[in-house]
Amino acid sequence: MEPAYDKDGLVAVIAQDAATGEVLMFAYANAEAVALTQSTGELHLWSRSRQELWHKGATSGNTMTVRDLRIDCDGDALLALVEPAGPACHTGERTCFYRAIDGTEPTLVPHEALPELQRVFTDRKANPSEGSWTAKLLADPTLAGEKVEEEAEEVVRAAREETDDRVDNEAADLVYHLLAVLQGRDRTFTDAQEILLARRR
Repeated sequence: MEPAYDKDGLVAVIAQDAATGEVLMFAYANAEAVALTQSTGELHLWSRSRQELWHKGATSGNTMTVRDLRIDCDGDALLALVEPAGPACHTGERTCFYRAIDGTEPTLVPHEALPELQRVFTDRKANPSEGSWTAKLLADPTLAGEKVEEEAEEVVRAAREETDDRVDNEAADLVYHLLAVLQGRDRTFTDAQEILLARRR
C-alpha cells in the first residue's frame, strides 16, 4: 500500500521503540525519505524547517534502525518501529514526549513500567550505591536467583489462597527479581520477549 501523501508530498511518521513500545518522536517524510528508509534500514525523514532530507542521527550519531515500517488504515500515517542508538530528542531526552502538557513530569502508565525499571537496573549496575537492594542483587547472582525462586512460590501461594491484590503484588515482586537475574547476565526482558515471538511463529 502506498502512503497517501498530503498536498506538500508528506506523510506523518511516528517513531516507536521496538523493544519498549514507547513513542519516541513524530515527524514527516516524503516519498524519497520513505524509499531511503526502506532501502537502508535506517530512519530518513523530511525536515520541514530546513526543507531537506533528514537522515535521523546522521549528525548526532543517534540513528534509528527500523525493525518494521507500518502504515495505518487510511494510508496517511506511518509507524516506524525502531531500535534507537541514543536519545530521540534534539534536547538530549530519550523521547520527544518527555513532559506533560502543563510542563510537568509525565505520569508513567503501565506499559512504561518495565522500560523504566530496566533503565533503573542499568543505572544501578553502572553506578552501584551503598544500601541499594537492586545493586546488591546485581552484584550477587546467587541471591537474585534465590529471590526469584522465593517470589515464584509466593505468587503460586497467593493465587491459591489470597486476594487478587496479593497476587498482583507478588507478581510484581517476581518480575522485579527476574529482571535482576537478567540484568546480572547483561540480558533484558526484551531478549526473553524475542524468544516468545520466535516461538509464536
